[in-house]
Amino acid sequence: MTISSNHTNLRDIWYTMTGIPGLEYAHIWISIPICFMYIVSVLGNTFLLFLIFTERSLHEPMYLFLSMLALADIFLSTVTTPKMLAIFWFQDGGISFGCCVSQMFFLHFIFVAESAILLAMAFDRYVAICHPLRYTTILTPSVIGKMGIASVIRSFFICFPLVFLVYRLAYCGRNIIHHSYCEHMGIAKLACDSIKINIYYGVIVALFSTCLDVVFIIVSYALILCTVFRILSQDARLKTLGTCGSHVCVILLFYTPAFFSFFAHRFGGHHIPLHVHILLANLYVVVPPTLNPIIYGVKTKKVQEKFVHVFSVSNKFC
Repeated sequence: MTISSNHTNLRDIWYTMTGIPGLEYAHIWISIPICFMYIVSVLGNTFLLFLIFTERSLHEPMYLFLSMLALADIFLSTVTTPKMLAIFWFQDGGISFGCCVSQMFFLHFIFVAESAILLAMAFDRYVAICHPLRYTTILTPSVIGKMGIASVIRSFFICFPLVFLVYRLAYCGRNIIHHSYCEHMGIAKLACDSIKINIYYGVIVALFSTCLDVVFIIVSYALILCTVFRILSQDARLKTLGTCGSHVCVILLFYTPAFFSFFAHRFGGHHIPLHVHILLANLYVVVPPTLNPIIYGVKTKKVQEKFVHVFSVSNKFC
């Protein structure tokens, strides 16, 4: 619902999200794998959290960071997927301005927090490999808790200005969002004001939060490789690198589509069809959260062992 004046009252703005433009005929079919992945994501990450918090042998820095990642993945998929499925199944694309801004904030907030968690996990691998004798004294439960709180506080202060940046704009009645969820530039582009500040802030946030995290992750792994190549035994080298395998897979899964989307929007917008952008954005909020617990379950021996133990115990009771 909009009003017929030059500027629309923010309380009266209702947006209509179209889902994936150009693929409306395929919404039902697209929703099937997305719904399946969402269920697997929630169940898989919830079970991983249960496993870590109930098994004392998993109360180690690596697994405590993994529990933070699992929690972030549950939130990331839950903030977006239910509304996405409502659009695909019931054409229920209506959303108020306030709800849209709330979804935008939590989406970006969780993304930045998850990036910080991946950086903390890289630091964990660096300490474990480069300073093994000091591992437990450096990464104490208190330090890990402070790192988790710091990632949340940093994410809040980075993303909260986005709320003010979209609220300061004047809106003239355009209310169609060609997307399946609300994000910062999607809302800003509907304004009739200049959005240069929004664009500049978005780039600054990307450069000095996510990109900086990636730089520090690369530095951590460069130091890890320097240490590994000084190990004389080839078997020991492979075993040491194997402890980083899961984390590297999760990093690639998280950052590759994010950077593709970021650069495609700014440099390839006229060459890549809109429906490809939106489809990838939809998959991005369900694929990494779905695969992360599977990757750690397959590649981490301790998680495998505890998984088998829990199911063997439950089968005895059944």
